[in-house]
Amino acid sequence: MFWLSHHHPDEYNRTYVLGGVRICARCLGTYPVMLAALTGLFALRAPLHWRWDVPVVLALTLPALVDWAVGRFRPASGSNAVRTLTGVLLGLALARSLHVHVQRPLPTVLLAQAALVTAVAVPVILATYRRPRPE
Repeated sequence: MFWLSHHHPDEYNRTYVLGGVRICARCLGTYPVMLAALTGLFALRAPLHWRWDVPVVLALTLPALVDWAVGRFRPASGSNAVRTLTGVLLGLALARSLHVHVQRPLPTVLLAQAALVTAVAVPVILATYRRPRPE
């Protein structure tokens, strides 16, 4: 099921099995934390501008990007614990940028985050796109 695990069978080492269902290790860290943090930011009526938004959000996003990129080049590397931890950090970053975006569309923090993800993901995807999948 795609919404719980978007990995092919040769990438099942990147998932946990919970209740007989495979769940992506990074997504397991990202989405629950993002929803909890987003709920908290709204409940606390967090300010829409903080001078450290961009550097903090980028710093929290970067570990997941680096771990993902390394995994694209070396599929057997890494651990689910690290993937989940980088997912937690990513969830915090996404919560902050989405909190501001929902109230003030396309804020600098979200655009900077999108630029960082694009700058890392596009070259990595292009470099690994034609790599044959293990059978």
